[in-house]
Amino acid sequence: MFQTLAYYATVFHRSFTAYTSRHLQALGLNFGSLFPVIYVGKHPGCTQAQLTAALGLDWGYSQRTVTRLVEEGFLTREKSGRAYHLDLSPKGQQAFQVSHQVFFDWDEAALTPLDQKEREQLFALLAKVSGKEADSTCTKPFAAP
Repeated sequence: MFQTLAYYATVFHRSFTAYTSRHLQALGLNFGSLFPVIYVGKHPGCTQAQLTAALGLDWGYSQRTVTRLVEEGFLTREKSGRAYHLDLSPKGQQAFQVSHQVFFDWDEAALTPLDQKEREQLFALLAKVSGKEADSTCTKPFAAP
C-alpha cells in the first residue's frame, strides 16, 4: 500500500488504541484517560496546569478529564493556595499500573518479529527522526517503590 511513515504511524496508533482501550475498559477508563493517569502517577502532587502543559492539552479538555477522573475515584484533588494538586487514589494506583504496563505489553506483541538488536536499532532511528533522545526510563516497565 503506502510506503510512508504517516501510514505506518496510523496503523500502529489504531492498533495501540484498540489494544489499550480493551485493557482500560476493564477498569472503567477510556483511552483519553491514559496519559493524564500516567502523568499524575509519575508526578504526584502536580497541578492541573502542569499536567495540561506537559501533555499539550486544551484547558477545557483537561478540566473535563480531571473532573471525571476525580468523580470516578481515580484522582484526588486538593486545594493548596490558588492551585489544586492532583494525586492518584488507590483505584488510580491500580489504573496507573495497568496504563503504564500496557505500553510494554503492546510493544512485546507488536515487535515479536524483531530480535533485540533490531528493536534497539528501531528505537534509535525513531528517536533520531522524532528529534528526541532515547530515554532509558521509557524503555523499562515501571517498578513500584
